[in-house]
Amino acid sequence: MELHNLKSAKGSRRARKRLGRGPGSGSGKTAGRGQDGQNSRSGGGVPAWFEGGQMPLQRRIPKRGFKNRNRVEYQVVNVGDLGILDGDATPETLKASGLIRTLRAPVKILGTGEVAEPIRCSVHAVSGAAREKIESAGGSVTILSPHGGEEG
Repeated sequence: MELHNLKSAKGSRRARKRLGRGPGSGSGKTAGRGQDGQNSRSGGGVPAWFEGGQMPLQRRIPKRGFKNRNRVEYQVVNVGDLGILDGDATPETLKASGLIRTLRAPVKILGTGEVAEPIRCSVHAVSGAAREKIESAGGSVTILSPHGGEEG
């Protein structure tokens, strides 16, 4: 047996059905689409969400709330996790240590956990409890502007 004389098993490949090729073919005229109607047309049929003309679910259900376009999604880090850092807590060092995923989103430090040693934090936001714990341990907090650099 060699590559150039391999053959498919008999019956494993079905011939393509040539539709709409006259009455003798067995699938001429309507080509397997049934009688006339919307579904027999090219591009015919209704969209998946169409409910036959009854009031659609999307419009039956009341609307609530809104999406705030100006909402800022922070990447959060707890003060208890800052102990694994060697030195300052900046977005770059947090990313290198795996505490945050990306440098594109701003970073906020929250107050869960304890601070063992002084640490200097340069982040975009910090909770009151986290600031208190960092400063009571002898550290400092610098707030970065959302566009990079420190706020003046």
